[in-house]
Amino acid sequence: MSIGTLVVDDEPIARHAIVRLLRDDPDIELLGECGDGVSAVEAIRCQSPDLVFLDIQMPAINGIDVVATIGAERMPATVFVTAFEQYAVRAFEANAVDYLVKPFSRERFANSLLRVKARLSAGERLDGAASARILRALDALRQRDDYLERLPVRIDEHVAFIDVDDIVWIKASRNTVQIHLADRVHEMRETMSALAARLDPRHFARVHRSAIINVRRVQAIHPWFNGHHVVTMDTGQKLRMSRYQHEAFLRLVSTRGERRAD
Repeated sequence: MSIGTLVVDDEPIARHAIVRLLRDDPDIELLGECGDGVSAVEAIRCQSPDLVFLDIQMPAINGIDVVATIGAERMPATVFVTAFEQYAVRAFEANAVDYLVKPFSRERFANSLLRVKARLSAGERLDGAASARILRALDALRQRDDYLERLPVRIDEHVAFIDVDDIVWIKASRNTVQIHLADRVHEMRETMSALAARLDPRHFARVHRSAIINVRRVQAIHPWFNGHHVVTMDTGQKLRMSRYQHEAFLRLVSTRGERRAD
């Protein structure tokens, strides 16, 4: 069995690592390498490879755009190469998409290639439902990548950037918000609603109209009066939770607990 294979990755080191491993396999016919999404689309259309190793994060036209341009139903067997965190990888697993996480081991690469060969030898093709699931998973990852990872804050006469992971909680104050870290507070000219829309809902929850918390920094939740609850953060800060937010928040915490247990 000869498998025509194309490798697409804008990082030369990662691309060459895949090529080296592929050259060790007698079943692989290496058709070429692409360092960007534009050339990848052209190569897939012109060379009709059986298999593509496709990086997701590339400038201009990324891996998601390549799939959308070709059409999921017309894509060859694809191994997505990604640097996304584990929870994002599960989106691929749930939709039966092969993937490699950078940096990957020789053993992990070999296992992925075995799955691809089994799929090709069985003559499997993506049906419309499978194609739609793949595109939904990729679109979810695109949306996740749009969430803020760092916030610009003004300190005296310069702008500094803080990692959103370091945020403990956020307080609304009219047309500004106060960003509470473990050891300091920054103020931003931003509305609470606008900022909430830019934060990953997997990690941040609005527990009150004037408070957003980092779920990963929660230490305990205790009942209070009239259906309200008090959230204790890992810094010792206690925040009142609206009774209307309690059920949704518990679902979020429960989901995170299940993921950690997997």
